[in-house]
Amino acid sequence: MAKIEPITGRYIYVPFEGTEYRIFFEEAGEGIPLLCLHTAGTDSREWRHQLCDPDINKHFRVIALDLPRHGKSIPPGDWYKETEEYKLTAHFYSGILMAFCEALGLENPVVMGSSMGGNICLHLALHHEKDLRALIAIEACDYSPGWHLDWLHNSQVHGGEACATSVFGLMAPQSPDEYRWETWWYYSQGGPGVFKGDLFFYSVDHDFRELADKLSGNVPMYLMTGVYDFACTPEMTEETAQKIKGSECIIMQEIGHFPMCENPEVFKKYLMPVLDKIRAQA
Repeated sequence: MAKIEPITGRYIYVPFEGTEYRIFFEEAGEGIPLLCLHTAGTDSREWRHQLCDPDINKHFRVIALDLPRHGKSIPPGDWYKETEEYKLTAHFYSGILMAFCEALGLENPVVMGSSMGGNICLHLALHHEKDLRALIAIEACDYSPGWHLDWLHNSQVHGGEACATSVFGLMAPQSPDEYRWETWWYYSQGGPGVFKGDLFFYSVDHDFRELADKLSGNVPMYLMTGVYDFACTPEMTEETAQKIKGSECIIMQEIGHFPMCENPEVFKKYLMPVLDKIRAQA
């Protein structure tokens, strides 16, 4: 018998601010909704290990979506008429996520995101805490400048390979080569200008330095960062956690910027205790 994974992929139409977005998502498991957010320029494939993990999807309905323009989620129908380059903003990012949850009927989900998906967790805590059960912000901090680079979208540069290679060094040397090169492959396939546009949010629009201490702490937040991440260093995450009431900071050994896909076995050792705490609170 051929091996078949438990993942199911589907499309859902999500209305947001007058536009209908056709969004692809994968899911597996039952229980507490756990919405997983990919990093800049990639898609839901980064979460395949967690989607297939029976220890996780035994108690959680694990859902990983492709943001519009990413993976199998195509841009809005009139994207070719746009006169300005794509730039992801905190307003659109948080808004489309909550619209997706509403369209799918998710009640008080846990949101777990990495990199830009981790940074958006801070905005969700500020504006949507009553609608969320918990937030797991991976490789996140209140400000991560310096990554919105013009050369990432240039006609003289191979966009896919340039994007993929620019982030390769963010992974830990202990991470298996198979998984590191798989992550490289994901990055090599992004749409034109998408990685650069995502990094506008990551390094420019996301500046939470004056807002972190305004979070109420009513929604549990777990900040998890790998020691080999030099885009969002452990020190940056620790400083952010100190500002957020009731948050918990977890520094992960032998892990870089992409824990869920560069070394899922090591990441699981840190993730399971967090999921157990969320279950106990539920």
